[in-house]
Amino acid sequence: MTSAAIGTRVVEVGTLTRDGGAFYLRRDLGGRYQLELQRTPVDLVEKRVRIIGTLVGSDLVSADGVAPE
Repeated sequence: MTSAAIGTRVVEVGTLTRDGGAFYLRRDLGGRYQLELQRTPVDLVEKRVRIIGTLVGSDLVSADGVAPE
């Protein structure tokens, strides 16, 4: 979905979703990223958030932070 290179810093806004045990960012720009998270932000599911992290796979982001938008 994304053409950014692995290792690229990511700052994106969208809606945090959960599918099974995984968390995703439904991106405002289209598509979605699966998120690797240090903490489980269950209070932010289905809310608009901003994520900051690093692209570690084609659509996988290691998130340093997730905050309400």
